[in-house]
Amino acid sequence: MKKQITIILIGVITLISCNSKNTENGIINQAFLENVKTVKAVLSNQEQELLLTGKVETDPDRIISYVPLISGIVEKTHFSLGDKVRKGQPLLDMRSTELSALQAEKTTLEAEEKVAERELKTAQSLFEDKMLSEQELLEAKAKLQQIRAELSRIKSDMNMYGADKGNGIFTVHAPMSGYIIHKKASPGTMISPESDEVFTIADLSTVWVIANVYASNLLCVREGMDVEMTTFSYPNEKFHGKINALSQIFDPEERVLKARIVMDNKDLRLKPEMSMLITLKDKTAQYLIAIPSDALIFDNNQYFVVVEESMGSFAIRNVIPQGYNNKTSYIASGLLEGESVVVKNQLLIYSGLKEE
Repeated sequence: MKKQITIILIGVITLISCNSKNTENGIINQAFLENVKTVKAVLSNQEQELLLTGKVETDPDRIISYVPLISGIVEKTHFSLGDKVRKGQPLLDMRSTELSALQAEKTTLEAEEKVAERELKTAQSLFEDKMLSEQELLEAKAKLQQIRAELSRIKSDMNMYGADKGNGIFTVHAPMSGYIIHKKASPGTMISPESDEVFTIADLSTVWVIANVYASNLLCVREGMDVEMTTFSYPNEKFHGKINALSQIFDPEERVLKARIVMDNKDLRLKPEMSMLITLKDKTAQYLIAIPSDALIFDNNQYFVVVEESMGSFAIRNVIPQGYNNKTSYIASGLLEGESVVVKNQLLIYSGLKEE
């Protein structure tokens, strides 16, 4: 490649020298110079760009998982994975011997309550006719109160398990509105307090994007930073957010810190487990010389630029880059603010000057 560039430049120089005899004003030289483009080196605070990977997750504060409090068998389900459900909507019917015992106890207490009500009514009548003592009347009232308290407890316990449909069957209703993101129940499934959650409902109007931050990137990431995100699902769309929290503990499996970005998702475009590419941009307080990255020439393990010192007069400068962002490189030394850096045909000029 080096030989090719040198030959091209020699050819240009030869063409210029061969025709200079017939050209009084150096028209060939002027034509070559017109194809040389320069830009001014400027002083700028370095803007660093960092690319992280991540994925969409549900907001744990907007999730409810149902695990049964008693053992039983699923009789029927009223939902499918991914369904939208509303609070109070029936989701599944379950049959349980434990619930059957509660139903029987409830029926017995309801019958005892009616008997106690009649006994209290009779006692009140006898007391008014002075045929019954006050103590006996108070005992009849206490008996009814005791039965009602026990019945209230049974009903309260039964409400924890679901709506009573009789015959040992209870209906479980949705505890919140949202979407079914997990289902592990079908007719005939045995469930118990020790089993996994039967279903999970999530409110997806707000989701988290969790970014993976490696130890080498830690100095460049902090809470409050603005981020720009893209996903393969919407290749031409950019999502914007802010790092709301940065974990202080490395994930033991992935060996990364987790950065949390809370995203409004009322349009439901972001789905749980969707992969995301997260771009962070951070401006440092340090000001450096900024030039287009295309101006840099890498040769012999060093970086160089070609500077136009005056019209048609060029020089090579050895520079030390200190970071880059997209198409801009930041120079720590070797270049001054305001100098004209060649960004077109710099390789030709560099090769020619190096051979001199």
